[in-house]
Amino acid sequence: MNLEEAKKIIENEKLENYVMFSDGLNKPNKVVIQEAKNNWKVFTNDERAVVTAEKCYSSLSEALDDFIERLRGDKAYRDYLSR
Repeated sequence: MNLEEAKKIIENEKLENYVMFSDGLNKPNKVVIQEAKNNWKVFTNDERAVVTAEKCYSSLSEALDDFIERLRGDKAYRDYLSR
């Protein structure tokens, strides 16, 4: 997956609660993707903005795949809670 494909998926599926490629934006309940020293990090911030479930990838494509999966999971969880 490339960045443009990821952005289209986010828009088409109305995915929310994410931060893309911004430094220092640790906000609660967000899925984050960041570039860091020749690799990419994908992680989730919990309700207190503490980083959890961090994974590092050597390719942007793999990082974006994980990022989108986490966003889809977040949406499914929020949909479940709203029932």
